[in-house]
Amino acid sequence: MNWIIRSIKSLEFHTNLREVLKPIWQDLNEYEWVLADLDFMTDDEIPIHFDEDYFILNRDEFNVIYQSRTQLIWGLISAVPRNTPLDFNLISNLSVEVQDTFTADQYLIKESYLEITALDSSYTIIKFKDEKLSNKFKEYFQDEAIDLQEFHKKKI
Repeated sequence: MNWIIRSIKSLEFHTNLREVLKPIWQDLNEYEWVLADLDFMTDDEIPIHFDEDYFILNRDEFNVIYQSRTQLIWGLISAVPRNTPLDFNLISNLSVEVQDTFTADQYLIKESYLEITALDSSYTIIKFKDEKLSNKFKEYFQDEAIDLQEFHKKKI
């Protein structure tokens, strides 16, 4: 239930959230979004910037990013159930450069329902706790979604 995309055949650019979340977006109405350790490029006005370590966005705020042409070059995007207590000290110090990023079923934010990691415009990792969503994602991306555990065995 953990995938990595390194080929961009079906993506206009890596970690384009509109494309990455397209097959499952309608299933993610009940979540807040945590974004941390970010680097991105956009020409649009979006509710994130470089002056903060992290952002907690509601569905409408996150939808602005989802609808934009924002390339997430680096960072963590996590869907957490609404009103979930979070450890903001942990979140403000998150780094996607840790080994757990490439380890299947290891979430940087333990409360995550799903986690997306953008790595240097080269890899997009997506981890699911819901098998149904994972299957929809894999069905949509087919061979472009590589099993993270298999990738990890070959590359690390």
